Amino acid sequence: MPTENLRVILFCHWQRILEPFGLDQVATETAFNDLVAAYSNPKRYYHTLQHIHHVLSTIETLQVYTKDLLAVQLAAWFHDIIYDTQAQNNEERSAEYADKLLINLGIPLNNIATVTRLILNTKQHHAEADDFDSQVLLDADLAILAANPVEYREYADAIRQEYAWVSEADYIMGRSQVLQRFLECDRIYSTPLMFEVAEQSARSNLNTEIQVLCKGV
Repeated sequence: MPTENLRVILFCHWQRILEPFGLDQVATETAFNDLVAAYSNPKRYYHTLQHIHHVLSTIETLQVYTKDLLAVQLAAWFHDIIYDTQAQNNEERSAEYADKLLINLGIPLNNIATVTRLILNTKQHHAEADDFDSQVLLDADLAILAANPVEYREYADAIRQEYAWVSEADYIMGRSQVLQRFLECDRIYSTPLMFEVAEQSARSNLNTEIQVLCKGV
């Protein structure tokens, strides 16, 4: 999707989820521009505006499972706002960023607390069984794992570019371990719909990538 079209679509979504709070229009536009700038960093190859759009679209599909749809959508906007492949605290810093920006916008503190909790829950890529909102956010974040083989290959290549500073041998070992941990889970997706329509495709893609990585050893 052309960048300008994507930006227009995302701005409409941003306005729509903030509309219930009756915020200042100039402030919401400024905040949106800050988000766009962060996700447009040239060092990002996968964790971009396109990723946010994909996550938000998947959340819409899964919204029947949510308890607080607006919080899940806001958390999606901010969950990768800080993305440094050499850091271990991206989720914490993303939650802090969201906290400050949403306070400045005038979002109620109880809403902000829910959003930051959801962001922090993306750190381990698993959710508590009774936390449906976290499950929806995580399933949406991991929806790319079930993409068609061509799109999945593009995703895998983009992740490699984001870790360009890692040697080939170290990347193969580390990436393979990450993928294997997903495969060892009883289920990758928590929501009934994603488990039904995406689980097997995701497992197939993960196994294929591990095989490709092993050929590079």
